[in-house]
Amino acid sequence: MSIQSTDQIADLITRIRNAIQVGKNEILVPTSKLKVAVVEVLKNGGYLSSYEVLEGSPRGILRVVINEPGMVAKINEIEKVSKPGRRVYAGADELKAVKSGRGMVIVSTSRGLMTGREAKKNRLGGEVLVRVW
Repeated sequence: MSIQSTDQIADLITRIRNAIQVGKNEILVPTSKLKVAVVEVLKNGGYLSSYEVLEGSPRGILRVVINEPGMVAKINEIEKVSKPGRRVYAGADELKAVKSGRGMVIVSTSRGLMTGREAKKNRLGGEVLVRVW
């Protein structure tokens, strides 16, 4: 497990995508506040079963349960939208529905991370981080 990544959200998304492709139901990643926030939004959206932060040294481990054993993962596709070389920002009016409302987008706003639907409701824009369906 790598200690440091250039783009920590891309690393988390890639680990989730790879685990789903090989049939794993949980992953372990080095923790950060941003990763916990992204996983919390995905869990509240119904895409992940659960998560927990395990204490460790030099930093903790984030244990993400994608789906329960024997169940099919709820994530069909997950992708990083905004990248270090090309940031993607959208205003509240520019946030579009993903897959006709069957998916969601995670936006980093001035009030923290939230789904695109919540951001539109609160009339907030921000950096578009993740698209999932």
